[in-house]
This record gives sequence, structure tokens and C-alpha cells, in this order.
Amino acid sequence: MSITQHDLRHYLETAEELAARVAENSELIDRDCQIPTELAMEMADKGFFRLLLPRRLGGAELDHPDFLRILEIFAAADGSTAWTLNQNNVWSTNSVRIADQTAREIWSDQRAVVANGPPTPSAVAVPVDGGYKLSGRWFFSSGSSHATWIGALAPVRPAGNQPTAGESLRVLLLPKNEVDFLPGTWEVSGLRGTASFGFEINDVFVPSDRTYEQNGEPIDDGPLYRIPRTLLFSSGFSTVALGIAGASLKVSIDLSSTRTQARARGLMQEQKTTQRLVGEAEAILRSARAFLQQSASSIWESAYNGEILTTEQRINLRLASTHGIRQAARVVDTAYELVGSGSIFPTNPIHRRFQDIHVITQHIQGRSTHYETAGQFFLGLEPEGNF
Repeated sequence: MSITQHDLRHYLETAEELAARVAENSELIDRDCQIPTELAMEMADKGFFRLLLPRRLGGAELDHPDFLRILEIFAAADGSTAWTLNQNNVWSTNSVRIADQTAREIWSDQRAVVANGPPTPSAVAVPVDGGYKLSGRWFFSSGSSHATWIGALAPVRPAGNQPTAGESLRVLLLPKNEVDFLPGTWEVSGLRGTASFGFEINDVFVPSDRTYEQNGEPIDDGPLYRIPRTLLFSSGFSTVALGIAGASLKVSIDLSSTRTQARARGLMQEQKTTQRLVGEAEAILRSARAFLQQSASSIWESAYNGEILTTEQRINLRLASTHGIRQAARVVDTAYELVGSGSIFPTNPIHRRFQDIHVITQHIQGRSTHYETAGQFFLGLEPEGNF
């Protein structure tokens, strides 16, 4: 059953209030490479890290299109905050693959957040009596500063064995205090506030009931959990990118009504070049957003009705997500150009958004090779890729 309209209205209104506070702290978030602790805890207390968590675990279990609406509100305020909201919320859908006792152990804490990161070749889980001994390094663990648990993906391999093709992969769950974070591993140009630091684990025992198969069958059968996680991640990150683009364009439009460019007569908004660029940018932004929303809505409708998602639906959302990210970057580039020389200074509101969007284009979800996957499908070939 969907969340009531009353509850959804509450989340939307609270999102606006929290996003205003996020916007006020955006420079601090960027400088300190994390959401301020007090603000992150307030977001947790108000349920914004459990928007996609099952209701049986105390989550909102929002309809996915409604979650994307909330995500775009935060993206307009700060890309890093919106990014961690998507990462941590989508990851929480893994709760339906975790032993119920462990899931309740983790999410009985209202402030529970699980951060994760892809493994390096050093990662390995060695089977032992009652569980695994885990060692290795992982990077890009977005939300690590406010996380309470860590999910570490690792290949399962007996001690002393060499890697083999097709070896089993498991996710192992550890309280954050059992992990050593690696300072200096998130010195980047954009999305600095995501606190995507690396972490290291050295021969730590993890009991079997705190592990699960990454692609195991879900315990819950709600529509959210019928959608492939990669599509939940991709559509969310694309929404973040488009939110950043919309906010960037607004910055340039607002400035154009008060600024005159060097060696030009009249305000920027009176210049034909400005008018054309803004018109083109609006068309690009609205088209990309409409394609994403249409594709995401189609997936949601089928999942909600218990229908099997078609390959075409999954390909469309894969394509719309990547296209949204790439087109969002075009819009931000236009806004950056319109702002002129002022855009190169960190104090200018367009500067951080320019940095953020170009980090997003480097993420696997924004990779242009996803166009090839879609092209293969439309050409009648067997599509390769993750969709």
C-alpha cells in the first residue's frame, strides 16, 4: 500500500525546510567534506535516511517517483547532500536481503545509515567457523561521516587461494567502529561533501548472519524491491544531476537581470546570445527530465502492478539516466559560460555546481558506454551492460 498523501506532503514540506538549511551550510559542507553532524542527525531523526526502507523496519517505503521528487529538492540546495541521500537510501533496500534479525539490529537505531564502497583487489572474505575473516580496502564510501554501519562487498576465497573467475561475492556488515577509515582519500574537485572516504579492514571476524548474497532473493515483495538496484541508483543520481543543472541555470538567469558584461551595452538578459543560450538550456533540461520521469514512471507502474519488467523498460531507464547526467552537464556548462569570469571563483554559487556535475559525469552511472548498451538493443542485438 502506498504512503498516504498526508504523509507524503509532510515529507515534501520537511524536505523543503531541511534543504533550506542545507543550502545555508553548503560552503561548510564542501569545505569540511561532510554534512555537519548536527544537520545529518536532524535529517536522520526526521526519517530522511530511511525513505526507501521497508515499513516493517520503521521506514517510509516511499513510492520511487515520490522519492525522486524529494531528491531533486535537495539537489537544488547541494549536490553532495542529495548524492548521499540517494546512495544511503537506495542501499537500504538491501535490507530485504539481510537476515531479519540483523536488519532489525541495524535499523532499530533511528539514525542508522549503512555506507559502502567498491572493493579493491585486496578485499577477501575467508570462510571460518561461524562466518568469515574479512580483510582489504574499499573506496568511495559515500556518507561515511554519518554512517553507523559499513557494508563491504568481497569475494569469498579460502585462505591462500588465488582469485578465480566467477568466485562467489558476499556483502559483509560491520559496525562502523570495526573499520579503519583512510584520511586523505577524498581530496577531489567536486561532490566533496559526500565524505566518500576509503576504509580498511584487517582480519576482522564477521558472523554469517551479518552477511548476505548481493543478488539474493528479496524477503519483501514490495514494488520498490522488484526494481533492479542499479536502476534505482542510476535514476537517483541522474535526478541529482538534473537538480544541480536546474539550480545552476537559475543562478545564471538571476545574475543576468542585474549584470552587464564587459564591453557590452545593457543587461545580460537583454543580449540575444544570453536569450538563445537560456532558451536552449531550458529545452535540454526539460527534455532530459521528462525522459527520465517517463522511463522511471513506466518502471514503477509495472513494479507496482506486480508485472515483470521488460528489457525495453530497463534499457529505457538505463538510457534516460545516463542521458540525464550528460545533458545536465551541458546545462551547467552553459550556465557557467553565462556567468562569465566570476564563475572561476569558489565564492560564486555556480563554481561548486560546475565542479560537482563534472564529478558526476565520471561516475559509472554517467558513463557514455551506456549509450552503446541502448544502441545494441535498438539495433536488435543482445544488449551488454548493467541494466
